[in-house]
Amino acid sequence: MRAATQKPTSDRRRALVLGGSAALAAAALPRAVRAQGEDVVIGGSIPMTGVFAFAGIGINAGIADYVKIANDAGGIKGRKLRYVPEDTGYKVDVSVAAYKKITSQNKVNLYYGDSTGFAKTINAELDRSGQILMAGASFASELNNPQKYPHQFLVGPDYTEMFGILLQHIAKEKPGAKVAFVYSDSEFGRDPIEASEAAAKKLGLTVPIKIMTPPGSVDVSTEVIKLRRAAPDYTIFHGYILAPIPEFIQQGKQQGMTSKWMGTFWTMDSSTVMKMGEAGDGFMGVMPFRYYYDTEKAPMLEKIRAMRPEYQSTAYIQGFLTAMLFAEAAKRTLDAGKPLDGKSLKAALNTIKDFDTGGLIGVPITISGNSIPVGRVYRADMKAQKMVSASDWIKL
Repeated sequence: MRAATQKPTSDRRRALVLGGSAALAAAALPRAVRAQGEDVVIGGSIPMTGVFAFAGIGINAGIADYVKIANDAGGIKGRKLRYVPEDTGYKVDVSVAAYKKITSQNKVNLYYGDSTGFAKTINAELDRSGQILMAGASFASELNNPQKYPHQFLVGPDYTEMFGILLQHIAKEKPGAKVAFVYSDSEFGRDPIEASEAAAKKLGLTVPIKIMTPPGSVDVSTEVIKLRRAAPDYTIFHGYILAPIPEFIQQGKQQGMTSKWMGTFWTMDSSTVMKMGEAGDGFMGVMPFRYYYDTEKAPMLEKIRAMRPEYQSTAYIQGFLTAMLFAEAAKRTLDAGKPLDGKSLKAALNTIKDFDTGGLIGVPITISGNSIPVGRVYRADMKAQKMVSASDWIKL
C-alpha cells in the first residue's frame, strides 16, 4: 500500500522535472516553425532524478544553455540546435527506453548518455543505425576505443588517463613517491587500477597498497590501519562520490598519517569537496575543466556567469562543453558537405586540433581518438571555500 500511495508523488515530481527540462530546451528555440529535418537534434538520457540527480540537473542546464547561446548566434550553418531530454533516474533500462522514444520521434544526430552501462548497452544500436554520435557522463577507459566504440567519445580524459595526470603531477612533485590506491568494489572503481599501477611503476613511483571497499558509507577503521602501515606519500581515491573518503582522511590524520589525499572527477565538484569540512583542506584531484569561479581569462565562463550568477557544478561545465563539441562536429560535417550521420560526425570531431574551448579547458584541445587526455590538479582551500589550481595543465 505504501509504495502505491507514494508513486503518484514521484510521478508528479518526475513530470515537474521533465517539464523543467522541456522549458530549458524550449528556451533554446525561438519558434517551432522550421521543418524538423533542418534542426540539428541533440537527444539526452539525463538522470534528473535518482542517485545521480545532482549531476543530471547540472548536465541538463549546461547542454540547454549552450544550445541557447548557439541559436542566439544564428545556429549552425543556418540550422537551429534542438535539445530533447528525458529523465532516466540513472537506470539503464529506463535510459534505453528514453533513447528509443526520442529517436523514434525525432531525427537525432547527437546524443548524451547518462552512464557507462547505457553507453555499452546502446553501442550495438548506434553501430546498427549509423546515424548518431554519442558522448555522455561516463569516462570509462573501455569506451576509449575507436574500433569498438566508433560512434562515441568522452568529454575529458578516461579514468586511467585521470590517474595518469595525477601520477605525472606526483612524479614531478616527489620523485619516487609511494602512492596508495583506494577504490570502490564497482566497475567504475576497478576501471583504472591495473593499468595505473603499471603507469606508476613507469614513472618510478611505487604502489605499496591497494584497498578496495564497498561503494558509499562503510566502516573503514580496519582499512585505515592497513593504509597507515603502508605509509603512502599520496593516496588516490576512485569510484566514490564522497563517502567513505572523509572517514579515511579523518581517521588517517588522527593516526598520524602525513599522506596527501587525492580524487578523480566525480569527487571533485566544489560543493562535494567542501562537504568534507576541515578534513578536506588541501584535498587534491584531477579536473579536466576550469571551475565556475576561476579568475583566469575564460570568455565562455564569463558568458556562463552572466547567464547564471550562482555557482554551477562541474557536471554543468561538462554538459555545456559536450554541447559545444557536438555543435563543432556538426559545423565541420556540414562545412565538408557530408551527411550528419555518426561516421561523418565522428570523423569531423577527430579533425579538432588545437581547438579553443573559450577557456573551459585551459589549453587548446585535440581530439584524435575517443577522449580528451588533458587535465589539471586542483587543491581545496577550505578557508576560501574554493578549489585552487595546484598544477599547470597536463597533457598526456
